[in-house]
Amino acid sequence: MAKSNRWPQTAARPDTEERVSRFIESALAILGETGRTDFTVLEVAERSKTSLRSFYQHFSSKDELLLALIDKIMAESARRWREDTDGLESQVALQRLIERITAPASSSKQDSINRGLTCYNDHLAESRPNEYARVLSPLHVLIQDILKRGIAEGAYQHGLEVETRSALIMQSVLGATRLRSLGVELNGHPIDGRHIYEFCVYGVLAPGRPN
Repeated sequence: MAKSNRWPQTAARPDTEERVSRFIESALAILGETGRTDFTVLEVAERSKTSLRSFYQHFSSKDELLLALIDKIMAESARRWREDTDGLESQVALQRLIERITAPASSSKQDSINRGLTCYNDHLAESRPNEYARVLSPLHVLIQDILKRGIAEGAYQHGLEVETRSALIMQSVLGATRLRSLGVELNGHPIDGRHIYEFCVYGVLAPGRPN
């Protein structure tokens, strides 16, 4: 495993944080250029202008580096999404969250990063499910908080299994984003955040509650 459970770690020395950050930024730059995760540790070391020895002092493998990268992205994204949804009525909050997650990439570089990490996420889900679940936990917790708020408001079903339903919504949203292009082939138009929200919210709405 990487030397820290979550990047960055406040107790880490500044020079350690700087090196970890350099490796992560180098991997991100390669992803942005290629859209692929099959680069080598040597490429990362060369891009970061460090040595292989230095890399292995912080990460045991490329998988650990990519886990740290995804961890960083998810933690920062979940923090922004929480800021965007705090204080909103629960249905509005859930819709806004899903729209933020499913928004098209803002640049070709971001699109390359998204494509590369989407494919890699499948690998992590199969090969390192415990670590992958930890990486996704900030988003899972955010959805739980929105559902709990909705139950208190009377918008969502009482007795809802919040943790399970949150996991299903999260996986539905992350999986459905891959269908944006396929949707055009199947039904003539892309699948967007509104479609995904409507699909997810039907499973949690209180009886008689409009979506």
